Amino acid sequence: MNKTTTLFLIVFTMVMIGCKSVQKENYSFYVGTYTKNESKGIYKYAISSKGELTKIGLAVATVNPTFLVKSKDQKILFAVGETNENGTGFVKSFKIENDSLQLISKEESGGAGPCFVALNDDNYIVTANYGGGSVGLLKTDAAGKLSNLLFVQQHVGKGTTSRQEAPHAHSAWFHPTKKELISVDLGTNQLWFSTIDTEKNELVLTNQKTLEMAAGAGPRHLTFHPNNKWIYVLNELNNTVSLVEEKEGNYVVVSSIATLPEDFTEYSKAADIHITKDGQFLYASNRGHESIVIYEVNQQDGTLKTIGFQDVLGKHPRNFSLSPNEEFLLVANQDTNTIISFKRNAKTGLLTFVSEIAAPMPVCILF
Repeated sequence: MNKTTTLFLIVFTMVMIGCKSVQKENYSFYVGTYTKNESKGIYKYAISSKGELTKIGLAVATVNPTFLVKSKDQKILFAVGETNENGTGFVKSFKIENDSLQLISKEESGGAGPCFVALNDDNYIVTANYGGGSVGLLKTDAAGKLSNLLFVQQHVGKGTTSRQEAPHAHSAWFHPTKKELISVDLGTNQLWFSTIDTEKNELVLTNQKTLEMAAGAGPRHLTFHPNNKWIYVLNELNNTVSLVEEKEGNYVVVSSIATLPEDFTEYSKAADIHITKDGQFLYASNRGHESIVIYEVNQQDGTLKTIGFQDVLGKHPRNFSLSPNEEFLLVANQDTNTIISFKRNAKTGLLTFVSEIAAPMPVCILF
């Protein structure tokens, strides 16, 4: 082999390796929507290695798929149907086939207005039914076929504001390291703690049962720090993030911090919350202030420090998501029908606008 041929092979190999590394940084994602106006269901989009957004198309037509989750093998997508048909909404499972979704099964969620769905390693599925104030329990097989509704945990109680006149389960989260489910109820103003009785297929409250949040807080979503010791609860109604820890066997609220600037007095309600994989930065969305608040996490005690606010360049930022490599943060602006991508500085946590694309009433982004 002569020198010219050897040099060509080296260059060719380096180019191919470079192409593969670029390809790994291109991701597709699904967008759940409210099916009003122009929206028809779940859409598929893509983000390039530079953060540029493109629309692939409608993956499937379905009613109000406002929250989505994938199976661990990435072959099945589960979506709520946020409706109230005879007192209940639905959960649907879809097979992922290239750029389309094929319906596998549809089952009742256990209450009206399901707005959240989660899946654990044992293939149990839970739904948070906002309108019904309940959490539904189902199961799926390996092929994605849903069981009938197995159990409904009906919440009781109310808070102190007009939005808390009755239970409103807003999300439900499987603890990363414990056989425990944490349900977040905006209406009762509490976190609810349960385990799954796998013999009876029922949710059973733990000894603590619930944790009361600050009066009028209205807890909505949460996220776990990678150390699995600190839980950050996003409170929609009083626009705060609360640090929750387990002490002597019970969960307690350690501290809370505002999601809004001190001088902002107009109407705003918090929506979503995510933390980086390294646990260094936490983000939350504000509907009204139209921003993403950026916090730095104290690695000694988990407390948060506000380091900035990023204008979302739209209205009503509902759900947002970090790209798998966390180089970008994508925001779903529900009322301006757009998705915005921001480049994320891994050292400072700050965000810089990259791209904008039209999306009909987007409320959930799932990579």
